[in-house]
Amino acid sequence: MARGRLRIYLGAAPGVGKTYAMLSEAHRRAERGTDCVVGFVESHDRPRTRRMLHGLEEVPRRRLEYRGTTFTEMDLDAVLARRPGVVLVDELAHTDVPGSRNTKRWQDVEELLAAGIDVISTVNIQHLESLGDIVESITGVRQQETVPDEVVRRADQIELVDMSPEALRRRMAHGNVYTPDKVDAALSNYFRPGNLTALRELALLWVADRVDEYLQQYRTEHGVRTIWGSRERIVVGLTGGPEGRTLIRRAARLAEKGAGGEVLALYVARSDGLTSASPKELAVQRALVEDLGGTFHHVVGDDIPTALLEFARGANATQIVLGASRRKGWQYILGPGVGATVARDSGPDLDVHLITHDEVGKGRGLPAARGARLGRPRIAAGWLVGVLGPALWTLLLKAALPDVGLANDMLLFLALTVAAALLGGLLPALASAAVGSLLLNWYFAPPIRTFTIADPRNILALTVFVGVAVSVASVVDLAARRTDQAARLRAEAETLSFLAGSVLRGETSLEALLERVRETFAVDSVALLERENDKALWTCAGSVGATPAVARPEDADVDVPVGDHMALAIRGRVLPASDRRVLAAFAAQAAVVLDRRRLQSQADQARDLAEGNRIRTALLAAVSHDLRTPLAGIKASVSSLRSDDVEWSQEDRAGLLEAIEEGADRLDHLVGNLLDMSRLQTGTLTPLIREVDLDEVVPLALGGIPEPESVVVLDISESLPMVATDKGLLERVVANVVENAVKYSPEDEPVLVTASTLADRVELRVVDRGPGVPDEVKELIFSPFQRYGDAPRRDGVGLGLAVARGFAEAMRSTLQAEDTPGGGLTMVLSLPAAAGCPPAAHRLSPAFPLPPHPRGERRA
Repeated sequence: MARGRLRIYLGAAPGVGKTYAMLSEAHRRAERGTDCVVGFVESHDRPRTRRMLHGLEEVPRRRLEYRGTTFTEMDLDAVLARRPGVVLVDELAHTDVPGSRNTKRWQDVEELLAAGIDVISTVNIQHLESLGDIVESITGVRQQETVPDEVVRRADQIELVDMSPEALRRRMAHGNVYTPDKVDAALSNYFRPGNLTALRELALLWVADRVDEYLQQYRTEHGVRTIWGSRERIVVGLTGGPEGRTLIRRAARLAEKGAGGEVLALYVARSDGLTSASPKELAVQRALVEDLGGTFHHVVGDDIPTALLEFARGANATQIVLGASRRKGWQYILGPGVGATVARDSGPDLDVHLITHDEVGKGRGLPAARGARLGRPRIAAGWLVGVLGPALWTLLLKAALPDVGLANDMLLFLALTVAAALLGGLLPALASAAVGSLLLNWYFAPPIRTFTIADPRNILALTVFVGVAVSVASVVDLAARRTDQAARLRAEAETLSFLAGSVLRGETSLEALLERVRETFAVDSVALLERENDKALWTCAGSVGATPAVARPEDADVDVPVGDHMALAIRGRVLPASDRRVLAAFAAQAAVVLDRRRLQSQADQARDLAEGNRIRTALLAAVSHDLRTPLAGIKASVSSLRSDDVEWSQEDRAGLLEAIEEGADRLDHLVGNLLDMSRLQTGTLTPLIREVDLDEVVPLALGGIPEPESVVVLDISESLPMVATDKGLLERVVANVVENAVKYSPEDEPVLVTASTLADRVELRVVDRGPGVPDEVKELIFSPFQRYGDAPRRDGVGLGLAVARGFAEAMRSTLQAEDTPGGGLTMVLSLPAAAGCPPAAHRLSPAFPLPPHPRGERRA
């Protein structure tokens, strides 16, 4: 069954009209005869959106009962049974009500797509998981409902729904987005022009990156090698010399001039061309380019200009930045250099910048020896010099220098043989020696124009000439082959050094390592396959590139075994045997990275188990001491009351009963906190998120405090917006925090409880004038079974603030400690304001009944 297609309307901000655009598309498809239904569309009570639902078939929603409240969700089974051609599913990042099949709505969409049903959905840019920190820094709001970026990236179509900040604010002012009573607060907080502009830029850049991925995929699939300058990509050619830093900074400035510019630093490991690089300097340049937002690439190339140009065209780059040559003037006799060659061969689609720097003209040492991989042009030139050169030399000598002597003629012909060896290798040099000896015999050794040699000394001279020519050619060819081996070994050493550096830097991304293999060997795709035993099927542990071999290693052009049950599969070209040594090192490193990732996962599990053991140990200590103390007091009071040999007065009996009641309250308090911490540790806590008024909850939370009116001052405005939270859990968080503050406040300084709004959140502050807490301990006081200061142990087991923070995080809120100006500690509870839409439950784990209301705990 073919997988369904996913189309997503990505909103730059709430209210830009993505749901309206989705419904418009549904009407267009319905008019063309497409079977289109509404699975779930949230109109937010907007009249224009509700009108767009008319004429579209809606699948009845599923009604779910949760803690006495009825919620509606998309009926996934009904949509699958209806099996339409296209289904509309709004709000992709939505969290389903507990009791639904899946936790997130995007998981429902995945099931629909797997069933072959096309889906049209919506999501806002702030709900993308990778942008959570950026959105929070812009708006001050941490988005709790997110969708993985990969889910959106896999969509077949992504359409950006955009609107200028001014137009969106006008829409809001006209009441087209929120109800009139919420417009002013929204415009002055989340929907400020600066926030909207920043969100709009995020959306445009994210969509631009996605479009770029489509473009790269299209170019790969269709074999496009020409450059399409859709965005500025600047390749910086590095030699490992100190001028590289200047080139990187200059390229970064060029990239800043074009929106979305990208810098790709490239180092080509090769002996002829770019000089040998310092690993330390390369590491510095790598860090610099990454700090400037670029990427560093390391490849092996036989020819530096060709490698640079192939990389630039493969990356669809538009500019190349190179440094001006460091060679001295006389060294230009050996060739035009990398910069001039790249500029000559770049063509009209690549701009080449030659940047001056402080190292220009200072020299690069002796020119590197040439490799034996000469290429066809040089081999052809060697044959021309070796075969035609002696004939032309003969004509020249006969015409211009007829009487220089046979010895000098032999030296001149020997020079041609050496030139042929330098250009074309051994065979052209041998041909030159043979042709030259015959011409010398015919034209220069008496008797002329015959192969007979009259003087025996000339026979010896020609023999020596042939011997010297063959020896020189052999030595030159051997030197060239040794140079090639040295160059290759140095390139391998540099690659292995770079690989070792990545290990030392702790780079554990398998995909990054496989991408490095793909770049280094210029192949199309790389995959790491593994299986449990010889009879099991191969599975893909990781892959990069287009169409990797994920079924079995035999499907690849090159496969490198790693142990008995792992292999590296490469597609794109057949690599020479000489590359397998480095490739085997990469394969072994990939296996190490995979094992390290799994060991890290096991270490994380072991850490969780160790933390659980620590909690259990502390729990046993609490049971053995803190719970025993109130039990001992209760038992002593009960034994005294039951004693027959003492006549207790009414006052004494009342005192003993009061001690029993206090001990029972303390015992209930301790047990409640222990149960709460146990549920938080095991993840069996399910808050019910709904709209709640703070001024209703906070007074209830003070019920466990004796004479709260004398020790607590409330300043909660009735005009505050409602918050989206669990009423019971919020009451317990406030109770624990306030009781903790009361314990540490001086008797003449009441605790202040106040609240205010910030963006789309409501902050509840509990302010005490106690001794305060140093900055380095502010996080420690929220750890289980931790105390700060010299409070007596009878005050509790150190769980109050730990439970309060756990409950706060379960409700998508935060609890932080700050210094009180003038001395003391302020606890800040940040709660999400209700969004003005039907309440939705936020499930963390299976439902579990909440324990009785605790009475708070000491500062833990």
